[in-house]
Amino acid sequence: MSPVTNRALWRGVALRLPFLLWLIVLWMMLWGQFTVLSALTGIAVALFVTRVFRLPTIELSGRINLWWAALLAVQFLAAVVHGSLSVAWQVLDPRRPPGAAIIAVPLRYADDLVMTHVAVTSSLIPGSLVVEAERDSRTLYLHVIGVRSLEDVERQRAGVLRWERRIVRALGSPAQAAQLRADERAEREARP
Repeated sequence: MSPVTNRALWRGVALRLPFLLWLIVLWMMLWGQFTVLSALTGIAVALFVTRVFRLPTIELSGRINLWWAALLAVQFLAAVVHGSLSVAWQVLDPRRPPGAAIIAVPLRYADDLVMTHVAVTSSLIPGSLVVEAERDSRTLYLHVIGVRSLEDVERQRAGVLRWERRIVRALGSPAQAAQLRADERAEREARP
């Protein structure tokens, strides 16, 4: 094998290794056993799954900003608590039933990985659920409750776009992060 082929092979292995390790850990957690036998069977299952059920390759950015990731985790936990309380109040409020709507949110910076993160985050926060994701146009369709006006719709849409920006800051590629910074700079300059 030539050195170029060797490097490409090892690069492919290095890109798949975190996914394989995650599958092995997931297998061990499913069985509730962290033993040598469960690790070996996890390796066998991970190799079988990745060879038989081939998924399109998703390039990880290789970039994790620890500060923004920690902030994202704290903001997510706060949003889950706030969403839970908000949904509980809407359900228990006898004065009026909670309104609901399906809204389209076109994402700005999303590749497949960021779009998936935004969709999962939006679905895990009580009060909204992704009902469809259109990959070609990078649009998420969400069913949200607590919507009574167009202002509420825009507030929900802006909330999803804020999650997209937070995720790009924490996990996005360098190009996505640079585009986000450029857009934020342009928005600041456009303000009176």
